[in-house]
Amino acid sequence: MTAFSPEQPPEPTTSLVRSVRRIAQAIDVRSREIARLTGLTLPQLLVLQSIRAMGEVSTSAISRDVSMSPPTVVAVLDRLEAHGMIVRYRSTTDRRIVHARLTDQGRDALTTAPGFLRADALARWSALPLDQKQALADAMEMLSALMAAETPDRDAVSAPA
Repeated sequence: MTAFSPEQPPEPTTSLVRSVRRIAQAIDVRSREIARLTGLTLPQLLVLQSIRAMGEVSTSAISRDVSMSPPTVVAVLDRLEAHGMIVRYRSTTDRRIVHARLTDQGRDALTTAPGFLRADALARWSALPLDQKQALADAMEMLSALMAAETPDRDAVSAPA
């Protein structure tokens, strides 16, 4: 393995890991900003958005949509229900299935919540040509699939509720 020098660009894996670290750091900072402004965590906002998009929906459908384990989604739903942002109820056709729907308070929270990307990042993203946006989206999807493939037990990895 060769030592890094200013004249030599970093090896692609090193560059990738550094970029992923910067992304994780930016997400963490934005997550704290959103929590400070709304009182909601990023997973809570993702779940609220999922419910808004899909309507009255089961926990398993939310789990698939937001890429969180079912136990994590249940913990998030517990907190959202305690804050009056969702209501849960059992299916009338299959009592094992629990559905969730937004309350007016949950809809209001989504209306006033800031976006996941800051305005300056969103503006830079919007300025990109469509083919570059698609290439970036495809690359991130591939990277997330590569990284997830190594996760031994997806249910053991959970986001903070």
